[in-house]
Amino acid sequence: MGKVAFVSLAVAALAALLGERIVSLRRRSLASRELTQNHLPNCVLLKSLDHGSEDITILGDGLAFISAGLKYPGLPFSDLPGKIFTLDLHDPRLKPAELRMPRSFDLESFNPHGISVYTDPGDDTIYLFVVNHPQHKSQVELFRFVEDDNSLVHVKTIKHELLNSVNDIVALGVDSFYATNDHYFSNEILKTLVENFLGAAWSNVVYYSPEEVKVVSEGYAFANGINISPDQRHIYVVNLFHHDVHVLQRKEDNSLVRIKVVPVGSVCDNVEVEPESGDLWLGCHPNAWKALNFDANDPPGSEVIRIQNIHSDEPVVTQVYADDGKVIMGSSVATTYGGKLLIGSVFHKALVCDLE
Repeated sequence: MGKVAFVSLAVAALAALLGERIVSLRRRSLASRELTQNHLPNCVLLKSLDHGSEDITILGDGLAFISAGLKYPGLPFSDLPGKIFTLDLHDPRLKPAELRMPRSFDLESFNPHGISVYTDPGDDTIYLFVVNHPQHKSQVELFRFVEDDNSLVHVKTIKHELLNSVNDIVALGVDSFYATNDHYFSNEILKTLVENFLGAAWSNVVYYSPEEVKVVSEGYAFANGINISPDQRHIYVVNLFHHDVHVLQRKEDNSLVRIKVVPVGSVCDNVEVEPESGDLWLGCHPNAWKALNFDANDPPGSEVIRIQNIHSDEPVVTQVYADDGKVIMGSSVATTYGGKLLIGSVFHKALVCDLE
């Protein structure tokens, strides 16, 4: 075979591979999905949250913690440093308050992602775990919350080679947690060209404590949100590009065993768990292709999905809210308190609606 013919065949083969991979990525991103509006009553956009509210978690007394200003490769972002806000859901003004950060902490590179709160049963001290990406690296910041002056005290920074591409986190104790790595590689080129483009299911869940760090579950196509059941016996992991939620049983050694997978029909991000009912609430991207290829004239929509009775033989998966991006773009989290639904986004705004 001549050189020209060989090169022609190689180019054709590469073009065919690229075309097939693009088609696959569009399918996994639900690029052809059309969204029907499904709004709730009395929705209000929250002030001061114009650059994202990527993750939200709510304490039992109605105080919400919100991470804002995430800079994630491939998505729009602000040049301003990230921030953490609180929101008192008992206050009718629904006004987020920016948390005061310690002066010794590097605020300029603060890039908060997933968050989790742990209340020490011994003295009721509230600890906030924050996934942080300074210079697009991955580490976990542990803070102590001081309610009297709405501030955070930095306790320590946690780094480990197994925490290489952390997305979300769920606290288990004062210094232990489970975390999702949304990619196997930490290098941005390898993440994009190898994992995302090829559709590799190589991401995982890591258990961390000062005594032991280990991979406890793997085989995810972009492991994203993670949370824990009210009885602490099960872990829920969102498998973003496979459009499902994995239910994992905890063992005494903190390893995890997959017991079921629940399809959700959307590209879901973070997951919150209702303390009383155990219902799961997910902020989702109904058409993630629009988020990956952002166009302000055709913005990415938002969707909230609820899973009831997830441990039964027939979990109930319901779309609670849907918007075409005119109100809120790229929803990433949803959680409830006192009859209200709080919806956050990766790079846009945050919304509060009445559930009824």
